[in-house]
Amino acid sequence: MTSVPQASRPTISLIIPAYNEEDYLPACLDAVMQNLAGKVKEIIVVDNNSTDGTKQIVERYPAVTYVFEPRKGITRARQRGFRAATGDIIAYIDADTQPPAGWIEQIWEQFAAQKNLACLSGPYSFYDLSGIRNAISTAWFVAARPMYKITGYLMVGGNFAISREVLEKMGGFDSSIEFYGEDVDVGKRAKQHGKVLFSPRFVMPTSGRRMKKQGFAKMAGIYFTNYLSIVFRGKPANMNYEDIR
Repeated sequence: MTSVPQASRPTISLIIPAYNEEDYLPACLDAVMQNLAGKVKEIIVVDNNSTDGTKQIVERYPAVTYVFEPRKGITRARQRGFRAATGDIIAYIDADTQPPAGWIEQIWEQFAAQKNLACLSGPYSFYDLSGIRNAISTAWFVAARPMYKITGYLMVGGNFAISREVLEKMGGFDSSIEFYGEDVDVGKRAKQHGKVLFSPRFVMPTSGRRMKKQGFAKMAGIYFTNYLSIVFRGKPANMNYEDIR
């Protein structure tokens, strides 16, 4: 990994949307404190109208800023975090992820190496799936690469970093999208302002809870359908979604 001189590093704001995430958020914030704290300008958890102990968990971490977004929906939570952030680059993870060592360094490296880089994303790995199920699940990102080569964008909502300038030019997030396709929409619009890089090295460990609940085939079908719908129609195929906690 190429080292980026500290003086030339852009500042990074880390945003973590959270809705009723008391079971997963502590491990996420522990990983953030261990691997990212002191490297990012600020850590912001956006409480998306939770009814559990999400706020009380955030309060246990003095280095974390708590903000509240009453309108439920991932795009609204992401937008609220964007409004609260002050960094040159806005990085997003989910409350059930566990960001690894070297993750922030990859953001600095990629944005320094490619001056026209608008957005950086990468695949998930699943820390709570068995070996074979994890392998099958991560294979989805390999299968999606041909579409990435065609469209020029592939995004993972719980693992991306985007230039503040680009996000401002985009007008932020599309709050009409409730859940499915929101990351594809970001990638599609960001591509109008620069390169959208999907790096296989930029891996984010996350929970496979949705896959466990819905099954791989069903979930892959839903995501692929909505990917194509955003690409060709500019809007998702599915507006309804299930909260899985």
